[in-house]
Amino acid sequence: MSAAKANSNTQTSDDLAPTTPLVEFSKEQDLSAYQTMLTIRRFEEKAGQMYGMGLIGGFCHLYIGQEAVVVGMQMALKKGDQVITGYRDHGHMIACGLDPKGVMAELTGRAHGLSKGKGGSMHMFSVEKGFYGGHGIVGAQVPLGTGLAFANRYRGNDNVSLAYFGDGAANQGQVYESFNMAELWKLPVVYVIENNHYAMGTASTRSSSETNLSRRGLSFKIPGEQVDGMDVRAVKAAADKAVAWCRAGKGPYILEMLTYRYRGHSMSDPAKYRTREEVDKVRTTHDPIDMARNRILEKKFAKEDDLKKIDASVRDLINEAAEFATHDPEPDVSELFTDIYR
Repeated sequence: MSAAKANSNTQTSDDLAPTTPLVEFSKEQDLSAYQTMLTIRRFEEKAGQMYGMGLIGGFCHLYIGQEAVVVGMQMALKKGDQVITGYRDHGHMIACGLDPKGVMAELTGRAHGLSKGKGGSMHMFSVEKGFYGGHGIVGAQVPLGTGLAFANRYRGNDNVSLAYFGDGAANQGQVYESFNMAELWKLPVVYVIENNHYAMGTASTRSSSETNLSRRGLSFKIPGEQVDGMDVRAVKAAADKAVAWCRAGKGPYILEMLTYRYRGHSMSDPAKYRTREEVDKVRTTHDPIDMARNRILEKKFAKEDDLKKIDASVRDLINEAAEFATHDPEPDVSELFTDIYR
């Protein structure tokens, strides 16, 4: 392979489709997954619009294109399991069952946001739903997710924590300290690497000597596998296997989800490091929502009109969330002094 090819930023749809076992969905599973992925997509599209209008400040990282990962993983969990992730976190919250109104209100810094308007896009939290936050420091959530798994093992329950992070964070040192501890103590944690192929603006082929990130745990004896993160059925199959491994007391597991984000790293990123043709190819051949939609129609789980009604109800839900978030009052000044260490 030439040096030019080895350093190329170009990704292809083939990079997103390893040979991954699938689990066949029932009608209810397919329709539920479709609706949740669509809710995340519409939420993020609306958030992007509101950011452009100046209604959302600070940083904002959209999850458009990656919806199948969090939806498929969540289908394998039970009440009591925990989720923790980085700053591209809105989709994880919605998949965990958090109210889009509360999420959107937090994005706009309002009083009834999930963190009372003080956390913003990157720092929301819900113990009730087992969501232990988005985290702004790259890779910081990995040792925290490992700590959640340690707590589960210490308490003697069979709960599992999911620690999500990206291909860029996979090169952070604290990740490997966590791997070592998790395997040494057989902690019930699934490390979910959302490999969207670009750490900010740098292709993984230019920043990682080992681009098969599922192998990153081998020196710690942690099993791992690559998964087609654009197919919710493949994600669910891999999640079932990994979660069962952890519940059985066998220790951690690594899932590398090969996925793709359609937007830039954040709202301020023009994404000039890749071509429009590359993005369009993934969207037209391997979009997670389109694939689910086509499968539902082919299996006759629903008719075209039924899916249009689902789309309309999702749009209404997100429009209501946006309306709520723009009219909710701002936090009282006294909130500056609550929920902080002194």
